[in-house]
Amino acid sequence: MKILVGYKRVVDYNVRIQVRPDGTGVVTEGVKLSANPFDEIALEEALRLRDKGIATEVVVATIAPADAQAHLRNGLAMGANRAIHVVVEPGTDVQPLAAARTLLKLVEREQPDLVILGKQAIDDDANQTGQMLATLWGRPQATFAGKLDVADGKATVVREVDAGLETLEVDLPAVVTTDLRLNEPRFIKLPDIMKAKSKPLETLAFADLGVDTGAGFKTTQYAPPPKRSKGIMVKDAAELVAALKSRGLL
Repeated sequence: MKILVGYKRVVDYNVRIQVRPDGTGVVTEGVKLSANPFDEIALEEALRLRDKGIATEVVVATIAPADAQAHLRNGLAMGANRAIHVVVEPGTDVQPLAAARTLLKLVEREQPDLVILGKQAIDDDANQTGQMLATLWGRPQATFAGKLDVADGKATVVREVDAGLETLEVDLPAVVTTDLRLNEPRFIKLPDIMKAKSKPLETLAFADLGVDTGAGFKTTQYAPPPKRSKGIMVKDAAELVAALKSRGLL
């Protein structure tokens, strides 16, 4: 059984995002970049399936500029067998539909039995790529997985919904997207980092895949959220109520 895992590079979640003065984007120069946390969970789950003997190969893939190879090596250090790097020009905005179409090309090449993606990326929070890939591929999907079991050609996913827990069973091949509660990614050790340097890493030019990027959306401006106003001290509940009323909050 082969598992394909999407592994996007994003601005690290610990970094405080700053908008460029001209409003054309966010500052990325000199900023720490790391794996999307949901994608790390997706990779960890694939590795656990391999550790159980359910999967035989885990392939990690990213769509990013040429300087993202170190990011992919991180995925190999976690334990992936090999990596695929779809290289795009720096500054290219790969929107969810284009990402799904690109992943479909990789699916057609690799013929995986299961594709695991993070439910969303923390840079755009789109939560669309997994669903779009499943639709384009014509295969079942199970999103927001909090538990995943694979057996007898089926994947069973437990996920949280408003009413409690929902259990889905889908035939393989299928697409599964991961939630935070699925697992905790493993710590990468130095020997694993050294081993990752010798693992296969294939590069493909985005233009050579013939992906239709479509018209998509055009971002015209970025703006930081408004600064929080300074708080005030009140003596008692009556003064608090009066202050809230004066600001139209009651």
